[in-house]
Amino acid sequence: MMRQQVKVLKLSGNLNANTSQEFRQSITEILEIGAQIVLVDCQDVTFMDSSGLGALVLAFKTLREADTKLVLCSINEQVRILFELTSMDKVFEIFPSQDAFNKILLSAN
Repeated sequence: MMRQQVKVLKLSGNLNANTSQEFRQSITEILEIGAQIVLVDCQDVTFMDSSGLGALVLAFKTLREADTKLVLCSINEQVRILFELTSMDKVFEIFPSQDAFNKILLSAN
């Protein structure tokens, strides 16, 4: 089975208790296909709360067990502050944009 190298998951709107279930579903589907890296693009995420953050952390751990890396890009100020307050900015690798991520990925190969 060929593993897709990078799977981009674009989130939008609020990432909270109501929407994190849908996000978890997407992660489950990605696990079934398999990928080396999952890039979660948060460009269109307007707000994230602790439930949303919890879902991201869970996804990070679940994917890591499957040898898949989860990275983020394009987080807004509110999300950045939430990450810094919870020290999650140390856990997650966060890229300024998809372009920045792609450039680094290309230079790594």
